[in-house]
Amino acid sequence: MTIFLAGASRGLGREIAQVLINQQKSVIALVRSPNPELESLGVKLLLGDALDAEVVTSAMTAQPIDVVISTIGGLPKDGVRADYLGNKNLIDGAVQAGVKKFILVTSLGTGNSAAAIPPNAYEALKPVLLEKEQAENHLINSGLNYTIIRPGGLKSEPATGTAVLTTDPSVAGSIHRADVAALVCRCIDSPASNGQTLGAFDRTMIYGTPEFTEFIP
Repeated sequence: MTIFLAGASRGLGREIAQVLINQQKSVIALVRSPNPELESLGVKLLLGDALDAEVVTSAMTAQPIDVVISTIGGLPKDGVRADYLGNKNLIDGAVQAGVKKFILVTSLGTGNSAAAIPPNAYEALKPVLLEKEQAENHLINSGLNYTIIRPGGLKSEPATGTAVLTTDPSVAGSIHRADVAALVCRCIDSPASNGQTLGAFDRTMIYGTPEFTEFIP
């Protein structure tokens, strides 16, 4: 299986790359600059910017790709964020490449999970969350087989193994990036996750004591 990964240079994307390599999957990463660390893992690098639609489409159609995973977002480049436009380019490229599945990682507070975070936090993050919502909607309407994962507050600590997924958009909590990576990779081969939008949290770090149903990929 060949996975096309966008956002692999750091953070969650880097954690996903490690899990995929451990699973002996072939990984192609779209990166904006050379990354010897990823190459040392066995990741094939393609230099390019997700904000360049032509580059993205060329990269995706150059070889057979089974699944696309995107974790991109972050600080704007020249005033343009990648949260919507970059993901839109990836989704459109995936359509042209005929991929089997697209997994998009956004965040808690996006779409119908807006009420799960405090109002002041939502207002502070609103421009980003609205772009992420646009990306989610573009994916849903693309005709692609998809899974959307919305992690809660991200922590850069070792995996706990106690993270869970849920379809309940009202649940809030924190989660370690390594655990998100494991959950994302479990969804690759999971027919049950197709067409699902899922929150991701550590069961020991959920805010309050909400009752919710765990989703098992």
